[in-house]
Amino acid sequence: MATANVSAKDVMALRQKTGLGMMDCKKALVEAGGDMGEAEAALRAKLKGKMDERTDRAAGEGCIAIQCSDAGAAIIEIRAETDFTARNETFVAMCNELASEAIAQAADGGPTAIEFTDSMREKLDEVRITTGENISFAQGTAIKGSSFGRYVHHDGKLGVLVHFEGDMPEDIATGISQHVAAHVPTPLAVDEHGLDSEIVEAKRNESTKEAMDMGKPENIAKNIAEGKMRKFFEENTLLGQKYVKAEKETVGQIVPDGVNVVHFIRMRVGSDSDS
Repeated sequence: MATANVSAKDVMALRQKTGLGMMDCKKALVEAGGDMGEAEAALRAKLKGKMDERTDRAAGEGCIAIQCSDAGAAIIEIRAETDFTARNETFVAMCNELASEAIAQAADGGPTAIEFTDSMREKLDEVRITTGENISFAQGTAIKGSSFGRYVHHDGKLGVLVHFEGDMPEDIATGISQHVAAHVPTPLAVDEHGLDSEIVEAKRNESTKEAMDMGKPENIAKNIAEGKMRKFFEENTLLGQKYVKAEKETVGQIVPDGVNVVHFIRMRVGSDSDS
């Protein structure tokens, strides 16, 4: 097909679909004999190959996306090279779409690590191609259930998903999610039973030794250590911490009767999730 037979309208249409330059789109249409579908497929195949060669480029930016449904919820992290792309509406929409799709992977028995499927990869590749950046799936978790709280910070780089059992009012669910995002120190578990037993035992032994080094008898030292452990649990468990929005109460005290906090996931771009 001659170059003259490729209309400017078709070139513009292909450019809008791919985000590529006018000359690249025109050349692809000429080589495809004016077939829009064939030209688009050829461009995407060519550009995907080039993008796959760029995966060694640092992707230090990105965003957290959280989506909830009646069946479950998912929180994911998608990386990008620049903050400009990470804040782009198309990028953010793609992240939310992937989080929605990931909910289907939620399984019985607790949080499920998300497997990045071919369908999800196709959606991500669309944005990789149009932005020219190394964009990748970093991590994600899906949870089965119907009662959740969520919070994503305004810059999109920090998100919290909290799973409840029972009828949790939305404002309290959101508030607890914000607490997990803001509180220092970040809670290590929902309550003391969720803490790593090795951490608890090491802290208890350390506190006992400190008291004994001060000359306290062993039985007194153990009592002193238990007092320190109660303080440790208050400072490091979600239900024991003073609620950031009303520090006269703990998080546990604002949870309504009949509602349980089952799990929380705190995810920040570039870091492992806290859960």
